[in-house]
Amino acid sequence: MCGRLNITDDPFVIQILLDLGIENPIEKVQFSRFKRATDKISIIYQENNQRLLTDAIWWLLLSETTTGFKPSKYTSFNSRYDKLNVKSSAAYHPYRYQRCIVVAKGFGETQNNKGKPQHYHDFKAHNAALCFAGLYKKWLHPITGKYTFSCSIITLPPHPKLKPFHDKASPLVLPQQPELLNKWLDDSYHEVSAFSPLLTPSLPQTLIAQQIDKPSLYNPVSEEIVIEHDL
Repeated sequence: MCGRLNITDDPFVIQILLDLGIENPIEKVQFSRFKRATDKISIIYQENNQRLLTDAIWWLLLSETTTGFKPSKYTSFNSRYDKLNVKSSAAYHPYRYQRCIVVAKGFGETQNNKGKPQHYHDFKAHNAALCFAGLYKKWLHPITGKYTFSCSIITLPPHPKLKPFHDKASPLVLPQQPELLNKWLDDSYHEVSAFSPLLTPSLPQTLIAQQIDKPSLYNPVSEEIVIEHDL
């Protein structure tokens, strides 16, 4: 999955935030049509049975500076599905104890050819919003005494319907079933084997795909394509 998100104050985005227990989301969420890796994005998480929203650096691993934290040299805006159960991986502990949700209208993908960008596509949920399965870490700075949050989005093998646009990976989009979302956020629930069915690529919402000129401008250069959700 490419490192860009579309997190606008779309009515469907707002409704999911409200359904997840976030009050006054318009005043609290980091909205932007173009969020890239290392930017701050808003995550929903749970701590001591309390549902919370905070800003997090979209890069799970951070390095300490004299005044705070910055993204580390190790790429970590995504956490691969096949690393979640590897004890030495950065995702192992968060997958069990620090799961979060990133609510967005859509995301972007880049199709590379020999390491060079070839095509850019934007994807947005059709009459819906998306709940990305995320992981987070909480960092305490020894000098400032302040906490900084970081996060990543779990990625899966490429979904067959998305392969024409990006053939490396696809994001884990959670089905919007209240019981599942509550379990995902439950910081006291550690039986991650229950989440194993989620690690198979699936599209719970219909997507609209469109080729764009470049991520920062997102001017369409093709007609919209409807990608139907999985049955």
